[in-house]
Amino acid sequence: MTKRIAIGGDHAGVGYKEQLKQHLGTLGYAVQDFGPFSTDSVDYPDYVHPLSLALEAGEFDFGIVICGSGNGVAITANKHQGIRAALCWNEELAALSRQHNDANVLAIPARFISYELAEKMVDLFLTTPFEGGRHQSRVTKIACS
Repeated sequence: MTKRIAIGGDHAGVGYKEQLKQHLGTLGYAVQDFGPFSTDSVDYPDYVHPLSLALEAGEFDFGIVICGSGNGVAITANKHQGIRAALCWNEELAALSRQHNDANVLAIPARFISYELAEKMVDLFLTTPFEGGRHQSRVTKIACS
């Protein structure tokens, strides 16, 4: 089954988003872009909330959110009960966010890492399985409801 990826962010993430969409497409992923579609200044919640709602509804397997620092998009996504967004800036964190935290959204800080590193992190994030076991009870306790 093809993994379905939701991608979005803000104006600072548009360049990486466009490149990642192409990369993911060549790997066979189904990608939906939630915007924005230009580098004009925008408010990231306008794009991250719809992406997060669609992921919570089961329309996608994973999300990728990108802004300048990665913080705003991660904070916004994590307001949703069914989202576990991880802000990552290296490959090890991207893998651990999946292995230990069952993260379903990768938050990328476009102004602080190279595109090449972002691509490697995405690849690891999407292919690294959740270990379960002792981590499952911790992940279960994350939700407030």
